[in-house]
Amino acid sequence: MLGSYATSASSSSDSRMFVYELTGLSENEVTANHQSPIRKSHSQFIQVPFHRMSEEMQRITMLGGTIVNIRPLDSSSEEVTAED
Repeated sequence: MLGSYATSASSSSDSRMFVYELTGLSENEVTANHQSPIRKSHSQFIQVPFHRMSEEMQRITMLGGTIVNIRPLDSSSEEVTAED
């Protein structure tokens, strides 16, 4: 079946996680209605599954943020540190 191949091919990539390093996010009229508050700081880090990367990039851009780094989240390096 056509659908079964597409599903099995994408299942391994769906489990991959990436860490986005962001700058420039702040509270505005769009984020005020968002579920979670956004704090002002130099850098923020969020974990994003592979299948949501495009959607998350669009959301970050809409909120006025800038993605400064994207890296894969490895099982060996699960700690995320912020530089001041």
